[in-house]
Amino acid sequence: MNRGYFADISELKKHGGKIAMANKVIIPAISALKFPSREVNFSDGKSLKLPIVSEGNGVEAKKMAVPAASLMCLSFRASSQAMIDSWTVPFLEAFRASRNIQMYEVSFIDSWFLSMNPIKRLLLRIMRKSNDDEKNNALQRQFVYSFGDHYYFRKELKILNLLTGYIFLLDRFGRIRWQGFGLATKEELASLLSSTSRLLEEK
Repeated sequence: MNRGYFADISELKKHGGKIAMANKVIIPAISALKFPSREVNFSDGKSLKLPIVSEGNGVEAKKMAVPAASLMCLSFRASSQAMIDSWTVPFLEAFRASRNIQMYEVSFIDSWFLSMNPIKRLLLRIMRKSNDDEKNNALQRQFVYSFGDHYYFRKELKILNLLTGYIFLLDRFGRIRWQGFGLATKEELASLLSSTSRLLEEK
């Protein structure tokens, strides 16, 4: 879990961030693992614990509508943003009218200096992104930031390489029903979209 940058870059050169192929079909609920909870910050400083689920998330679940599906896109280094976009842009296009899906792009910032409160607040203001192109969509990309050590969070998700992007599709109970890595292929995108449609149909 604590391997170095050069091990990550060496692995990236071999497979371009595609550490594994995405699921071809949706993971059955009975065998799906729970996505670990994590506190994140919006650029306006507001915090939220993700994922929003229909049980076990207390205040957040009561304050917010619980989505039938959530797409969690994890980025640990800026170099993986193009990988994340290869999934989120087609996903947004396919489900732009859906009010029962949430999509979060989570950027992890593990520097102790940048996690200090005055610096953290300044950084969040700088990182504000405009969603003007999506303002008429029911589905919005939500950009959030997670500060501090993420060792145990990554350990639960078996995330080793910090240079690639990670995509997780969750159901309303926070279970991982599909996952992908690196740049999306057409076949993987088709699998993601069909798995999401399946979750929207689940009772």
